[in-house]
Amino acid sequence: MDTSQLEPLISKCLKDFYERRIQTVAQLKLPKVLQRKNPYLFRALGTQKASEIVDRLASDYISASDESLFGDAFFEPIARIASGGNVSDAAGVDFVVETENRVTSVAMKSGPNPYNSSQKKRQHDEFLAVRSRLYKMHKEFDPVLGHGYGRKNSPNKSQIYRDSSGQVFWQEMTGDPDFYLKLIRLMKDEPAKHREAYQPAWDATINRFTAEFIKDFCFPDGSIDWEKLVQFVSAEKRPRRVKGALVM
Repeated sequence: MDTSQLEPLISKCLKDFYERRIQTVAQLKLPKVLQRKNPYLFRALGTQKASEIVDRLASDYISASDESLFGDAFFEPIARIASGGNVSDAAGVDFVVETENRVTSVAMKSGPNPYNSSQKKRQHDEFLAVRSRLYKMHKEFDPVLGHGYGRKNSPNKSQIYRDSSGQVFWQEMTGDPDFYLKLIRLMKDEPAKHREAYQPAWDATINRFTAEFIKDFCFPDGSIDWEKLVQFVSAEKRPRRVKGALVM
C-alpha cells in the first residue's frame, strides 16, 4: 500500500476512533466508573477535592477504554485492508487472509498486554472452532493473535495460535518493514484537529461528574463523606436514589 492510499486510510480511522471516543465519554455514568475504584486508596492518599477524584476516575476509565477502541477503530481496519484480508464471520477472529495454500486468521488486539488464563483459553477455543470449519479446505491453517505494537513474537507451544507484534506483525501483513513507522508518520496533524472536537465532550463530562459527586458524596460544607462513598462501592445493599439524592 503506497502513501497515497495509506494516508487517507489513516485519516479515516483516526476520525472513526475519535467519534467513538467522544460517544464513549458523553455516555459515561459516574456510578459505573465509581464502582471500579478503591475509595480507601483515595482516602489514604489524602485526597480532599471532589474534582481530583472525578478527574482520576474518568481519566483511568477512558485510558483503558481508549486501548480497546484504538485497536478496533484504527489497527484492525488498517491491518485488514493493507493485507488484502476479508472480514471474518467467525467468533474471535477479525479478518482472514487467504492464499492458494494457506488461511491466516487474525484476531487483532491493540497491544501485547497480559491476558488472563480464561481469556487465553477462549481465544484458543475460538481458533480451534475456526480450524474445524476450514478442515475440508485442505489448506494450512495459521491462527495469529496480532498486536499493533510491542515485541511479543515468540510462538507459545501451549496454544494453537502464535503471537505477532509491532514491526514483525505489520511487515507480515504488508510486506513492508517500515509500515509500522508510516502509521505514526502519516498521522501528521490529524490528532490535534480531532482533540479540539473531543475536549468539549471531556470537559462537559468532568463538570457533570463533579456536580454529581458533590451532590451524592459530600457534606453540605463541601467535604467528602467517605463513609457514604465506601457504602456505595462496597455495601451489600447499594444506596438508591430518592428525589435526586442517594440514600441507604
